Amino acid sequence: MVVSKMNKDAEMRAMVNQKLIEAGERERLKELLRAELTECSWKDQLKAHSKEVIKEKGLGYITIDDMVAELTPKGREPWYLTV
Repeated sequence: MVVSKMNKDAEMRAMVNQKLIEAGERERLKELLRAELTECSWKDQLKAHSKEVIKEKGLGYITIDDMVAELTPKGREPWYLTV
């Protein structure tokens, strides 16, 4: 039952994505999202957080995987909470 629901969800996402591409809306939505993230300084905040993590752990002691693990939760925070 869980697998069936996951398959249906994946099929639905693929179908919606295909329709967005066909209508040319996917690129427009990406541009709108990019503009919103820039306007709220999301990229700048994530960059500042990156610098803090590197400073805290030391450049020679941190891996890309460590950085991804540190930045992913911060990057996924709702943008309106960081403004």
